[in-house]
Amino acid sequence: MKQGIWIAVLIGLKSASGFSQIKPTGLSDTSFSVQSAYRNDTKYFPELTLADSSMPQSVRVFKNIIYKKLSTENLALDVYAPALKPKNPVGAVLMVHGGGWRSGHRSHNNTLARRLAAKGFVAIPVSYSLSTHALYPQAVYDLKTAVRWMRANADKFDIDTSKIAILGFSAGGQLAALIGTTSGNKILDKPDEFNGVSSHVQAVIDIDGTLAFIHPESGEGDDSKSISAATYWFGYSKKEKPELWQQASPLNYAGKNTPPFLFINSSVSRMHAGRDDMIKKMDAFNIYSEVHSFPQAPHCFMFYTPWFGATLDYVDCFLNKVFYNKQVLK
Repeated sequence: MKQGIWIAVLIGLKSASGFSQIKPTGLSDTSFSVQSAYRNDTKYFPELTLADSSMPQSVRVFKNIIYKKLSTENLALDVYAPALKPKNPVGAVLMVHGGGWRSGHRSHNNTLARRLAAKGFVAIPVSYSLSTHALYPQAVYDLKTAVRWMRANADKFDIDTSKIAILGFSAGGQLAALIGTTSGNKILDKPDEFNGVSSHVQAVIDIDGTLAFIHPESGEGDDSKSISAATYWFGYSKKEKPELWQQASPLNYAGKNTPPFLFINSSVSRMHAGRDDMIKKMDAFNIYSEVHSFPQAPHCFMFYTPWFGATLDYVDCFLNKVFYNKQVLK
């Protein structure tokens, strides 16, 4: 079995429901990366260039900080922060990479993290358990631990704990939305070393991540040709365990305690399944939301010029609005 190929081992043991569960292989999948996405997308958009990934002099970085130790692996994060110590603590953004809940790496968010830090935020790309090593909901537990880690280490990195956002792309967008909508949900949380520290976030940025797995707009869970990324993550198909797929759908939790949301979307409509229904629920409680779409953009638009700059501006303006009630002119 090769590293980088999406595989899983179907075991013969049956669960109590009578269905076979897909088990993690323990083999990392490196099939999705910024470079692999770029190679694929330039076939259809030959004018694309990767966004400038240089490190601004106004930014400092703390690399490979272990925030959680599991039996299978240690999970790490990186902290990008303004080089000059701020007069007051600043807003922070936990950044969740995409890759179908199975592949990808936190470094995919480095370019955006550097630019956000240059604008005065603390930006934190984070690793989490992928389906090669642990099934749903372990990734949810991990990310809530990461939010608590931010609060527990706020003084060290000048983080304002009342201004914590979570941002995610693709599968990371779904996870960011789920973290944002399930604060206090005991089923989707697990005790860790930060007992008593809140995992609540004050804002969510969902970049092309689904809001509903079982929805007329959703394309997740099509196993007709091969096992889908979502089925690998849940361990069961949508037909076998629909309750798991519903449990992981942020749309089902939208309510009065939902934080403000920014949705940034490509031309691939299935990637924002449930978004409009989510906004309707939020509107009923007068919760702020924004939508920005790029009609001609591929799914991985945030990695490329010309869309990276606009994505950065949308995130910057949104965070300034919801954190500081400040209008940023672009």
